[in-house]
Amino acid sequence: MRIGDTGEQVRLLQQKLNTAGAKPALEPDADFGQKTKDAVIAFQRRHGISAIGVAGPRTMAALNGLTDPKRIDHADFERAAQQLGVSVAAVAAVAEVESAGRGFLPNGLPIILYERHIFYRQAEALDSEQANSWAAKYPNVCNRRRGGYTGGAGEHHRLSTAKSLDPFWAQEACSWGMFQIMGFHWQALGYNSVTAMVNAMSQSEGAQLDALVKFIKADKKLHQAMIGKRWATFARIYNGPAYKDNLYDVKLARTFDHFKSVYGTDEKAAA
Repeated sequence: MRIGDTGEQVRLLQQKLNTAGAKPALEPDADFGQKTKDAVIAFQRRHGISAIGVAGPRTMAALNGLTDPKRIDHADFERAAQQLGVSVAAVAAVAEVESAGRGFLPNGLPIILYERHIFYRQAEALDSEQANSWAAKYPNVCNRRRGGYTGGAGEHHRLSTAKSLDPFWAQEACSWGMFQIMGFHWQALGYNSVTAMVNAMSQSEGAQLDALVKFIKADKKLHQAMIGKRWATFARIYNGPAYKDNLYDVKLARTFDHFKSVYGTDEKAAA
């Protein structure tokens, strides 16, 4: 739910915010206006939720008294800000715009996207005959062309099939967690192995944010763009040349301006 929404669900949200201590108390008028948004932001700040002012699943779960130890929280943002030498607002903006929204499926497995063309590429580099043989037998997990996506838990089924062929290349061929970082980056990011990276990605969204920090710090130009809040440069490096088509630079700038008003802009010395 967000500003402009109306109806009984908004009324229930307002009542829950009042029960949680909204100050000033809201009139439960079933109209999500600025006062309701401010109350949502205040609640999100108190509970370590990205304070965007939208009452999504994380906010509603917290309002209902449910906790998830794997969920990212404000302490994770503060740690990332310290390591990157930027404000919490900058970290929150990148996390909001560049993430998949959550890091885990309802069954507890990390969100992944299996890339069959990456598996083929990794296999072909070592043994082209084997890669072509697998592509003929298992085209959905080993293929010159990208695609074959099923989404959700189905991606883990594809990964399982690929692991039966080669577990190393299979893990390298996935993008992992809420920031969808490719497994083949494991060495550049300082993990001992791709399995070590996958194990970290399976722990918590905070660990997934740690991987994003490593990814940004590994690219000096990307890191400097974030420090300088040059969002067009950041988006071009992070999202590729099509970043303008999806307005990633505009979204980053606007989201940073929002979080700047929520968290301030105190910069941290990079660790």
